[in-house]
Amino acid sequence: MCIDCGCAPTDHHHHHDAPHSHEEHTVQRRKTISIEEDILAKNNRLAAANRTLFADKGIFTLNLVSSPGSGKTSLLEMTLSALKNEISFAVLEGDQQTANDADRIAATGVPVHQINTGAGCHLDAHMVGHGLEHFNLDAVQMLMIENVGNLVCPAAFDLGEDFKVSLLSVTEGEDKPLKYPQMFRASEIMLINKIDLLPYVRFDIARCREYAERVHPGIKIFEVSCYSGEGLDEWYAWLGEQVSAKGLMVRSKG
Repeated sequence: MCIDCGCAPTDHHHHHDAPHSHEEHTVQRRKTISIEEDILAKNNRLAAANRTLFADKGIFTLNLVSSPGSGKTSLLEMTLSALKNEISFAVLEGDQQTANDADRIAATGVPVHQINTGAGCHLDAHMVGHGLEHFNLDAVQMLMIENVGNLVCPAAFDLGEDFKVSLLSVTEGEDKPLKYPQMFRASEIMLINKIDLLPYVRFDIARCREYAERVHPGIKIFEVSCYSGEGLDEWYAWLGEQVSAKGLMVRSKG
């Protein structure tokens, strides 16, 4: 069940022409809030366990979120191909159906595991915890999680990651940060992708950056193209710094 979009089936068959009292509404609302709290509390406990595991193993973990078609899989393909000889990666692929994206990642030679959510609109910490069983975590320095394409529901679910990374492409509206503030508020990083298309689309990149800053002051922004490669060197350098920092933390504890 999703607490944001309510995509799970419901057995609610309330008809407003049927006799009822407002007390019934209050009781129902209390039940709904209680279920939401239970779902998030359970998820947060499992996310904390994931985070502890990542910390113990020194694995830097990113949770990639975006609308469908913003370029998460393309970003992964470019990043893995460029850095796989320097960083040991693993990838969890989230999607409702098919293993199409996992097949693309597997072609780079990086270990990948597909998680199909069926009717679900996001990954949760329980799914990620079981997905980790498919990797030799002692050999992983960086885990990339490609979440289901959706700018609403994944915002509420902590997976134990170090950072959420929002992707926004220039073929979308520059006002996405204002329209979906919960997601951009939850993300420490934002990538503006497909900047090679800027001459052909109406997208005000300065205004997009201003909107993102308005929702999340201090959010780190990269402008990239997964087609031309523009801007990706800065992204790669930042990833390398984060992986080194995570590894140093583990070595200092030892």
